[in-house]
Amino acid sequence: MTEKIDFKKTLDGYHAKAGQFRVLQLPVMQYLMLDGAGDPNTSDLYQHALQTLYPVAYKLKFASKSHGRDYVVPPLEGLWWAEDMAVFTERRDKNKWCWTMMLMVPAWIGEDDYMKSLEAAHSQKPLPCAEKLRFETLAEGQCVQTLHIGPYDAEAETLSAMHDEFIPGHGFRMTGKHHEIYFGDPRRTAPEKLRTILRQPVGSL
Repeated sequence: MTEKIDFKKTLDGYHAKAGQFRVLQLPVMQYLMLDGAGDPNTSDLYQHALQTLYPVAYKLKFASKSHGRDYVVPPLEGLWWAEDMAVFTERRDKNKWCWTMMLMVPAWIGEDDYMKSLEAAHSQKPLPCAEKLRFETLAEGQCVQTLHIGPYDAEAETLSAMHDEFIPGHGFRMTGKHHEIYFGDPRRTAPEKLRTILRQPVGSL
């Protein structure tokens, strides 16, 4: 019987504790990625991104399983940025948010597997953003992260503490895009029980 790997349990990058900022070094990882902008609660493009990412991710999983390696599809992740980052911590103006939604892909899966899975998923049911989907690596390196428990809109206080206190207070500066990892489905989980890793790549001052 093929062992099913759950990356939430095996990868250090998926571990964080609420109320604790942790510095960690992340390896280069590969993802299915899809870019967009606007309020994720109201943007059609955001929904179309998810409707494109997941079918391809599951085709990759099944292709991997047929070759003797099985895994749980990892949690949804997102990179978030804006021209003025205060729209995340102060004004929460979601219409000015830019994002890349992502699903991690195991290291043993290659470009050929991706192309075949994309074609298979798209032929089964047309994907709304197939032409925008990409398969790329992400090198974040040194990061600070913590676990946020509660509604997404309540992240601002934790982000302010991370950006304005912990990072400069420990001799770091922000170098990459704000990164979130979602362990709960907002359609099925009460807002106060949602669990989200908040991550920020950093470098030395």
